[in-house]
Amino acid sequence: MSDILLGQVLSFDADPFTAGLQAARHETRGAVVVENGKILAHGPADALRAAHPTARVTDYGKCLISAGFIDAHVHYPQTAIIASWGKRLIDWLNSYTFPEEMRFADPAYAAQISNRYLDLALAHGTTSMCSYATIHPQSVEAFFTAASARGLRAYAGKTCMDRNAPAGLQDSAQSAYDDSKALLQRWHGAGRLSYVITPRFSPTSSPDQLAALGALWAEHPDCLMQTHLSEQIDEIAWVRELYPAARDYLDTYEAHGLLGSRGVYGHAIHLTEREKHRLREVDASLVHCPTSNTFIGSGLFDITLARDIRVGLATDTGGGSSFSMLRTMAAAYEVAQLRGKALHPAELWWLATAGSARALHAQDHIGNISKGIEADLIILDLASTPAIAQASARAEDIWQALFPTIMLGDDRAIRATWIGGKPSP
Repeated sequence: MSDILLGQVLSFDADPFTAGLQAARHETRGAVVVENGKILAHGPADALRAAHPTARVTDYGKCLISAGFIDAHVHYPQTAIIASWGKRLIDWLNSYTFPEEMRFADPAYAAQISNRYLDLALAHGTTSMCSYATIHPQSVEAFFTAASARGLRAYAGKTCMDRNAPAGLQDSAQSAYDDSKALLQRWHGAGRLSYVITPRFSPTSSPDQLAALGALWAEHPDCLMQTHLSEQIDEIAWVRELYPAARDYLDTYEAHGLLGSRGVYGHAIHLTEREKHRLREVDASLVHCPTSNTFIGSGLFDITLARDIRVGLATDTGGGSSFSMLRTMAAAYEVAQLRGKALHPAELWWLATAGSARALHAQDHIGNISKGIEADLIILDLASTPAIAQASARAEDIWQALFPTIMLGDDRAIRATWIGGKPSP
């Protein structure tokens, strides 16, 4: 049986960074028809109700129906340490991240945090995510088990490290390859799940480990590969010491088979011109993590790269200071302002939905309201708090109505969530 969701509907025909604001489509009194887990149609409410007279109708009034948010760079094991007092990146890893990740040797704890993280993400309207796990295979098992139980399209991989980390968090080049391959064979393509090859970053992987993971990626080129790139100035200097023969940070990956079109590189703040050129040339993806970059003092991402490089948006939980993609959009707006670019609400919404889907090569599955796309949808109350309501009441168009929710909204704005064509509990 079909379902019809009624409300305002926001979708995209193209990328607003390249096609302009006309790429966005807004239906004031619209409808989305859902059948067998996918979007069957969308358009004017009256026409679709007439075309589908036997469908169940859920009327969300003036709420906005959108594709669910896609968080393109997450560390779900850091859920419990979010909002810890921030230092520089390396201090933060040593003080908070590594001690917490040690706990994921316990499968019960990994399951507990997996469930907690996914419940928090869904409460904030995030319907898909790409997450780092820990070095423990059971951390991947726990995450995928919890995601599968909720019917989510989710991406994750075992984080590989064989140096510059506590002994209890180190694997080896061989075990990183073996563990990752075994997990990939078990989970990649199981339902809506995808395995991601995951070296944490060059400082915590030896050249041998990077090469082993590069070889694994070459054997499974349909997988994504995720890592970190050029997050902080002192990190880049450290990479230069560890890899003196490399031309730059990106070259430490490229030299070991870890640069490609399905590569997803988090942060990418302090890029050289050569790095930008190579990322464009191979059609790689970057992920902007604005709350993390300001919280840990990393720097200001250049959002103009989104004009010719795939760019997604992410909370970077728990280095990022919020589980909310609304708060993340607000931070992206603020960071862009500091670099002289005022992002339009359409561009911000694209980054958090279709842009992140494209960064994960998932645009044929999620991230938009379009025929054939999986029905992962969120319903937003555009007057969820008194402050937002008084601002949106003065709006003269959808963008003026939506922008207060972007800047001031939180989980209270998420009226409902649909996963795979079904309302989420």
